Amino acid sequence: MRDLKDITHFYFVGIGGIGMSALARYLHAQGKTVSGYDRVITSLSKKLETEGITIHYDDNYEVIPAEFKNPDTAQVVYTPAVPQGFGEMVRFRESGIPITKRAQLLGQISKTMTCLAIAGTHGKTTTSAILAHLLYNSEVKMTAFLGGILEGYQTNYLNSGTDVMVVEADEFDRSFLQLQPDYAGITAIDPDHLDIYGSAEAFEESFKEFAGLVSKDKLFVNTAIKWEAATVGVENGDFHAEHLTIVDGAYHFDFHTPDSIVKNFYLKLPGRHNLANALLALSIAHQYGVAIEKLRTALASFQGVERRFSYRIDTLERVLIDDYAHHPTEIDAVYHAVAEMYPGEKYTVIFQPHLYSRTNDFMEDFARSLSQFDCVGILDIYAAREEPMEGVDSAVLCQRIGEQENAPVVSTVVQKTDLAEFIEEMDNRIVLMLGAGDIGVEVERVKEKLSQ
Repeated sequence: MRDLKDITHFYFVGIGGIGMSALARYLHAQGKTVSGYDRVITSLSKKLETEGITIHYDDNYEVIPAEFKNPDTAQVVYTPAVPQGFGEMVRFRESGIPITKRAQLLGQISKTMTCLAIAGTHGKTTTSAILAHLLYNSEVKMTAFLGGILEGYQTNYLNSGTDVMVVEADEFDRSFLQLQPDYAGITAIDPDHLDIYGSAEAFEESFKEFAGLVSKDKLFVNTAIKWEAATVGVENGDFHAEHLTIVDGAYHFDFHTPDSIVKNFYLKLPGRHNLANALLALSIAHQYGVAIEKLRTALASFQGVERRFSYRIDTLERVLIDDYAHHPTEIDAVYHAVAEMYPGEKYTVIFQPHLYSRTNDFMEDFARSLSQFDCVGILDIYAAREEPMEGVDSAVLCQRIGEQENAPVVSTVVQKTDLAEFIEEMDNRIVLMLGAGDIGVEVERVKEKLSQ
């Protein structure tokens, strides 16, 4: 890819995606002219338009301004989620306009700053968001490219300078191997994206290759990962929490580092998996050189990330929690978090499976993790980039859930239009809506109906 200074116009195919939009914001802030296409209008794409970025929503190469078709000064950026047969992409390839993947552009930017990269099957969005918040509020000149919307900031792109770059390192399509990190954190290496990797062994090897991009003294891993690196955990590891208590739904703890124990840290984010994420972010920020007192103050003000154990209703009559969990391990983490915060209650969960391949690869694990809840409603599988697979659907998953030793009281396929009625019929105060597809849109509708 050419030097960024030689490119004046960037056109994004799939600009409304969470990763693409952060890059578009960065380039726009750098004075580049940015435009793009997306399939649907969303709150994120609307926000980009209000910031001065032009977007259109029809596959129509002819309406793209000529300056984005100049091979000398223009660059097309795309995400692997866009089919190669997409009309605009076909025309761009035929015209000779330089085309690059999002990961390649992100990798090139990572060479221009001290790069702090967070990878992992689960928790990388929350961990990178906490790390960005810690640095931003500790007056570090930083730029963050995040895979979620930061609560309190309402953006996935945070900028106070260009000394440090915080980035979510995505393992999909081996994208994270394009980065040039100076510090790296890994939250988990549970197998995923087996449609891309083919095997759990190949998946883990890719993470080892990513870990090899940094020196061992700047690599931080969860204690479950038995590699030569600084270890971080809730109860043990080179960095961990001590004297942990829960008061009014918040964690209070002392932060143990290899050199000291720093008292009185506070995190209002439910779930021990989120506490582990916070400890990993603290460890990297501390190792980078941020004063520990600043980190303690900054962590206390962290509000969370949208769709990561986000409270949409929180009353005595009803609690509605929205979470991105789309892998069995993530569902386990959400269950343990809700059980810790609301012990002794019954829980209704709505789950939208994401991808036929993932549902097929982890069918039994999904059945086991979802059977922990008392009432389970399963939406149809969100296909995203995939075609249906024979013998893989939500009805099969419901059947497997019902076959578990401690099967839920109810396990059934639910249509989107019937969600609020299903939740009311189950009559449990605690309700969770989980998944990585378009279930986030349904959460808003359910919230409105339940609040009436």
